[in-house]
Amino acid sequence: MSEDRDPKPGILIVEDDHEIAEMLAEFLSGQGYYVDIAGSASQMDRHLEVTAYALIILDVMLPGEDGLSICRRLRTVTTTPIIMVTSLGEDVDRIVGLEIGADDYVTKPFNSRELLARIKALLRRSAYGGEKRHSSSVLSFAGWRLDPQARQLLDPEGADVSLTSAEFDVLLAFCQNPRRILTRSELLALTHVGLAGPDDRSVDVHISRVRQKIEPDRREPTLIKTVRMGGYIFTPEVAGK
Repeated sequence: MSEDRDPKPGILIVEDDHEIAEMLAEFLSGQGYYVDIAGSASQMDRHLEVTAYALIILDVMLPGEDGLSICRRLRTVTTTPIIMVTSLGEDVDRIVGLEIGADDYVTKPFNSRELLARIKALLRRSAYGGEKRHSSSVLSFAGWRLDPQARQLLDPEGADVSLTSAEFDVLLAFCQNPRRILTRSELLALTHVGLAGPDDRSVDVHISRVRQKIEPDRREPTLIKTVRMGGYIFTPEVAGK
């Protein structure tokens, strides 16, 4: 697929169950998406060599390299939104998926309309969606620079720091609400990172990942502090709001 030949958003389904993959591909194609299918990690890699997808739907249980390993590997080279799919349905698997960089998580059997809503939400939040953010000004804090338009984070030395779509939205929410206690419910409303489940543990997971990337000492966070029985507070002064 190339943008000049097919401008529709591209979705790659990585699923070894041919029947499920074909059914989902047919549904998403009918919703205006360009869809490719890969039944294994090696097939996925071949697709990714020639196509830039807007989103990846990744099954956990795959032959050979499993979905968790694939997700971890992809996160070292791309910020493309990833929705993980599993039939296990156990909370620990969902949390592990989020911890290694998945943006959302669904369990089989899933409702196609619900999955579509999650896809649309992720694409709106990603750079591909082109949706205007609440702020277009570059925000700076403690030497860091966050660009809502380019969805880019630069460290104090000017190096680009990779963030997933969900991680970026969490940090943006903090930058737009500095020195104010934000509850997990408020963060869910501001970022939609809770799409992956009814509880708010997904917020904690994404905040933990953001801390790993911006805190001078991850064991003693000073930029994003936990407020007991309250939520979180972003402590630095933010310029550009």
